[in-house]
Amino acid sequence: MYFQDRYLSNEQILMRDTCRKYVDEVVAPWIREDRSREWSMDPEARLAPHILEKADEIGLRYLGVPEEFGGIPLDADTLSQTFAVISTELSRGDSGLADKLVQNWKISVLLGVLAPEHLKKKWFAAYMADPQFLMAHCLTEPRGASDRWLPYNVPEASMETKAVLEGDEWVINGRKQFISNGYDAKLYIVYANTDSTQGTMQGTSSFLVPRETPGLTVTRCNETIGGRFMNNGEIVFENVRLPADHLLAHNDALGKAGIYFQPGKIMVAAKNLGIGIAAYEDTVRFVHERVQGGRVLIKHQAVASRIADMATRLEAVSALLRHAATAVDEGSPDAAILATMVKVFASDEILKVCQNAMELHGGYGAMVEVGIEKYFRDAAVCLHSDGTTDVSNFKIVKSMFPATAGTYAGPE
Repeated sequence: MYFQDRYLSNEQILMRDTCRKYVDEVVAPWIREDRSREWSMDPEARLAPHILEKADEIGLRYLGVPEEFGGIPLDADTLSQTFAVISTELSRGDSGLADKLVQNWKISVLLGVLAPEHLKKKWFAAYMADPQFLMAHCLTEPRGASDRWLPYNVPEASMETKAVLEGDEWVINGRKQFISNGYDAKLYIVYANTDSTQGTMQGTSSFLVPRETPGLTVTRCNETIGGRFMNNGEIVFENVRLPADHLLAHNDALGKAGIYFQPGKIMVAAKNLGIGIAAYEDTVRFVHERVQGGRVLIKHQAVASRIADMATRLEAVSALLRHAATAVDEGSPDAAILATMVKVFASDEILKVCQNAMELHGGYGAMVEVGIEKYFRDAAVCLHSDGTTDVSNFKIVKSMFPATAGTYAGPE
């Protein structure tokens, strides 16, 4: 079921099994030990340091880092597929932990392509030396996020965060919110408008901003219902001054960041799949052990039907995920639409899987100490991760029917 050996290379099998062992021996036992941990209102106290230290020991943090800086080389021809396998396994343990690491992987890839050599050396060295080092991608703003990806590329829809070149320094002012790893990251990639006469695609630049830069303030941790072992943050930039060489991409940052936008959607779907697999596995154990009405639950027809439904949904998500990841790796013309489709499809199907898991557990499904309700909460977050479901559907329709689909934003 799901990522079977016949679909994988020997390298992918090794990585999958390594992640599975890490989840089964390190992550899952720690979460089961005290399920109240994720509800701590001290974000820095939620995830125990040894969780990321163990991930560091087995090389999970090094994915995406160029080999010359100590990273683990991956086959470029199957990169999205490999990341999907690993993300699924990690999310089976905890989706928040998976998101922490996924953000690091994606940003490592981007820095490897866009950052000047001296900044690569500095920051990859710092990253590799510190198991707790996190990075964040600052794109979303209070005024808009997913809607900016609609086909409405005009100046009025540009980012409110602005960057202006003053002499040999860039000065950034603005605010970002709902930033994955934003609360505790040590290095940020920040997107800002640098040409107010252009639309978002032609007027947005990206910058490398260390946390300790004067004027950068992390104002809060956004308390989400799920994925709570990844600390989502809000960040304010007030006259943040950067050397000119900290500019990564000028006026075409969103285009250049496209190297991981499609793989990013693959990883969101994969994380979602991992949540569903965990919910399914726990439910299968429960219905084989629990006796109700004089018989083991699995022998009741209504229960058996739901288990079959859960398994079918998981297989369907897994199949589309493999198909979409392969298309992204091959650079197929339909890669973008398939990546968006699997992100939406997984969001809907896995939530239904988790709902079945809760209902089949009866009253236990709603109890924090049992853990089934956690899967439902974690899955619910995926509905808006990397683009809301509705906006993603609009993008799919625009790809399918570019000549007839509506604009969906702004004046017709």
